[in-house]
Amino acid sequence: MSPSQKPPAETAMTATEARTELFTLVKRAEKDGVSTLIHKRDDHALLVPLTRFPAARQPGAFPSHVLSAAQKDFGDLITLAAQGQPQVLRRNSTPVAVLLPADPASSALSTDTAAHPGAATAGGAVNSQADQDRGTTPRRLATLGDAVSVLTSGLAGGPTFGLPGLDAATGGLQPGRLTLVAAAPSVGGSLLGLAAARQTALVDRRTVLYAASGPNRDDIFRRIVSAETGGDYPRLKQGRLTEHEQEVAHQLVQAGDLLMIDDGSDLTAVDVAETAPHMEGLALVVVDRLQAARSARLPLSGDRLPDASQVLATLARTLHVPVLAIVDSDDPALLGLLDADVTLTLTPTKDPARVRVTVAERDLGTIGSAYLSPDLLHARFLDAGAAPAVPATGEEPARPLGSAVERELAEAALPYTSGARQGLPAAVTHVLAALRTALTNGNREALNELGPSLAEIAAAPPQLLDTDEGRRLAAALNAYTTTAPADATEQSDVAVQPTASSGGRVPDDEDDAEGEVELRPGDEEDEPETAVFPALKILKDAVGRSKMHPVPVIGIEARENGPWPLISEHMDGEPRWVHPDVTSTRVPFIRENGKRVRRDQLGVPDSFGAGVLCLIDRNGSYPSACSAVPLAPNKLLHTGPLEAFDKASAGIYLIDIPEWTRTDMPHPLGRIIDRPDDQGRVWVTTPHIKLLVKLVRDRHIAAMPAIHDSWTGKANESLFKPFYAAARQARSELVEAGGQPYKAYKTRLSIALRLLWPKRQEQRSPFWRPDWRMSMVAEASVRHWVAAFNAVLAGHTLIALRNVDAAVFWTPQNTPPDTYRIGTGFGEVKAKFIELGEMIPEGDD
Repeated sequence: MSPSQKPPAETAMTATEARTELFTLVKRAEKDGVSTLIHKRDDHALLVPLTRFPAARQPGAFPSHVLSAAQKDFGDLITLAAQGQPQVLRRNSTPVAVLLPADPASSALSTDTAAHPGAATAGGAVNSQADQDRGTTPRRLATLGDAVSVLTSGLAGGPTFGLPGLDAATGGLQPGRLTLVAAAPSVGGSLLGLAAARQTALVDRRTVLYAASGPNRDDIFRRIVSAETGGDYPRLKQGRLTEHEQEVAHQLVQAGDLLMIDDGSDLTAVDVAETAPHMEGLALVVVDRLQAARSARLPLSGDRLPDASQVLATLARTLHVPVLAIVDSDDPALLGLLDADVTLTLTPTKDPARVRVTVAERDLGTIGSAYLSPDLLHARFLDAGAAPAVPATGEEPARPLGSAVERELAEAALPYTSGARQGLPAAVTHVLAALRTALTNGNREALNELGPSLAEIAAAPPQLLDTDEGRRLAAALNAYTTTAPADATEQSDVAVQPTASSGGRVPDDEDDAEGEVELRPGDEEDEPETAVFPALKILKDAVGRSKMHPVPVIGIEARENGPWPLISEHMDGEPRWVHPDVTSTRVPFIRENGKRVRRDQLGVPDSFGAGVLCLIDRNGSYPSACSAVPLAPNKLLHTGPLEAFDKASAGIYLIDIPEWTRTDMPHPLGRIIDRPDDQGRVWVTTPHIKLLVKLVRDRHIAAMPAIHDSWTGKANESLFKPFYAAARQARSELVEAGGQPYKAYKTRLSIALRLLWPKRQEQRSPFWRPDWRMSMVAEASVRHWVAAFNAVLAGHTLIALRNVDAAVFWTPQNTPPDTYRIGTGFGEVKAKFIELGEMIPEGDD
C-alpha cells in the first residue's frame, strides 16, 4: 500500500454474521489487512491480521484453533477473546489471524463505518485515529504486554545451531533479527548456516529457506549427508556412499520437504524477500553467502552487499523470522557497512582444533563467545564449550573457584540461565545464575552463601525435558547431591581438579571408551530418565528394531555345546607388541590417585636416531567399531570346513596361523596366535578373517590360510549402528565438558558393551552373545592394527602397539604420524609427546 492510500477499513458485525463469513474475513485480514469488530451481546472482540499482534506468530504462545474448529466454537472464542485471552486462528499449522479484546465503546459502529477499536488490551497493536484522518498508513505499534507475553510464554528463543556452547552464547537465533556469520574463506562460516538449517529442519521439524548464492543444492545435500553420517565429504563428492550413508540420504530425501533450497542463478536479496512470504510455517532463512569480492556472476557480492543486507533485515522484521546470512570476510569495515543486528565472528586460534566465535550485538558490543571444533572433513563444527575469560593484563588465569561439581553445574545450567532454553522455575534459575556469577567473579563468600540453596534444589530437582540440555543438568544436579559436601567450596580444587583440567576436558589417560568398569548387580537394568546417556536402553532398542530378528540371548542349556565353549577373550586380537629392537621393562608407578601399579618403560636404541616417544591414543575404539562390525544376528550354525571365506556370512572360523615375516609390525592376529591348539590352529572371528583377505589381496601375506571348521550365520554390519550414532553424538556434546556427565557417559557405555557377554551366570543381562562381544572387540583391534600399519607403510617408526587404542611411535617432537587424524571424535586420536626416560607410557596395570 502506498502512503497516499487509505488504510483498510475496519468492519463490524455480529458473532452470527462473522461465523458465517469467517473464512472470508480471515482472508481479508490476511491479504488486505482488514480488521473486523465482532460483538456478541456484551462481548466485543477484534478479528485482526497478525501484523497487529506479532506475538501470535509464536507457536504455542496462545490458544490456537484450525479455522473449521474455530467456526464451530466461534461464540465461545469471542467470549474468551473479550475477556482478555487472545485466540489465534490457523490455516492448518500456520497462524493467519487473531481474535483480540476490543473497546466496548467501539461496538456501536455499524458495518459501513470505518470502525476504530479504542484498544487491544492483550498486547495488541493500536492504530491512531489521527493517522486515519490524515489518510496515511498507520504505524504498527506494540504494547509492552506484546513483548512480555512472548518472554513469559517460554518461547522467546528462535531456532538454534544445535551446538550447546554457541547456543548458550547467542541465546538462539531471534525472530525479527538479521544475524551475520563473518569468517574468512576456509574457516567454515557456511557450515554454521548449514548447522542451523539442519537443526531447524531435521531435528526441530520446522521449515527453512536456504538461499544458496555460493554452493549449489548438490553441494549442500552432500554436506548434510557428511555431517549427519560422519562420512568423508571429499569421498561423497565422488558419489561413493556407504550403505549407511545411502540409507541416511534416502531418509533425508523423505524428510526434505522442510528444507527448501534456492540455488537459482542471479539470486538477489529481493528474490529471497519475495520467496519467503509464500512459505508456510517458515521458521528460518539462511543466505549462503554474501561474497566480499565483487563478481559479475553473483549479485550478492561486492558493493551490492550493504543494500542486500538492508533488504534481509527488513525481511526478518516483516515476517518476524530470524535471517542468518554468511559473509566470507571478517573485515570490520565491511561488517560495519552491513549493519546486522547480531554478528558472529569466527576467528582461528593457535590450536587448529579450536575456532573462537565472538558474539556481538549492534547496540551492546560483544555479549559472549564460545569455542567450536572444526570438523571440515565431515562438513560440520563440533561443540567445544564456552570460551574462558582472559585476564586483561595477559597474566596466567587464576585457579578457578569452586569444585568441579559446582563448575559443571553452572555450565550445565547455562542454556537455562542465559535464556536459550526455558523450563526452570524462576527461583531455581535465579540461584543457578547466581552460582555462575559467583564462580565467574571469584566471589567465594557468595558461593558459600549459595550452598544451602543449591543443596535444596539438588535434593528436589525440577522436572526437566528429555533433551541433551535437560539430561546434562539433571546429571549435574545428581552429582551435586552425591558428591558435594556442605563445605565443598572450601576443600574444592585440589581433590577434584584433575577431572576438570584443560578447560574441563578429561585427562588423556582417563579417556578410554571402556575403562575398567566391572559389572555389578543392577547394571542390567535400564538407565533412569535422568541418565546422561542411556546406553543399555539404546543398545537394546537397536537390536530390537533390527529386521533380521536377532537372538540376543542364548539359553543357559545351550551354552555348554556348539560354538559357545570355543569363544574366548583371546579372540580379541589385541597386539600387545613391542618392537624387537626396543627394550621394555616393567617398573612400579604411582597414579595421581595414589594407586600403585606397574607400567612398561621403553628403551629406544641410538640406531633409531633423534626423536621422542609419540603416544597415540585412539578415541572410543569400541563404540567406534560398532559402526560396522560384521556379526551374525541369529544363532550360529555349524558350517564346517570352507573352501573360502564367504563375505555374506559371519561367525567364528578355525584357521592355520598365517606366516608373517615383517619385524616392524606385530602379527595381524595379535595375541590370538599365542594359544594355538595341538595342530597349530586358532579360532578367529569375522573381522580378522576379513583383514587376512585384504592382506592377501594386497600381497602382504602369501596365501589365505585354510578354514578347517566354522560356525556361521547370515552376516550383518549394521546391528549396532544406531548405538554407535547415539554414542558418537553424545561424546561430541560431552567430551569437552568433562566432569561427572562425561564420566557417567563412559561408565554406561562400558556397562552396555560388557553386558553383551556377562561372565557370571548370576549376572542378569538382556544379552548373552559372546560372539557379538568378541566380534566387536576384534573389529576395534583390527582398525587399530590397520591404522598403525598404514603409518608404517608411510615410513613412520612404530615401537609399540598395545590394546585397541594405544600406539607408540618414534618421531620428531610435535610431529605425529600424518596418517592419523587428530581430533576428539570417534576414530580420531590424541597425540602426546614424551622425552625418553621422562615418563612411562601407559601399559597394563
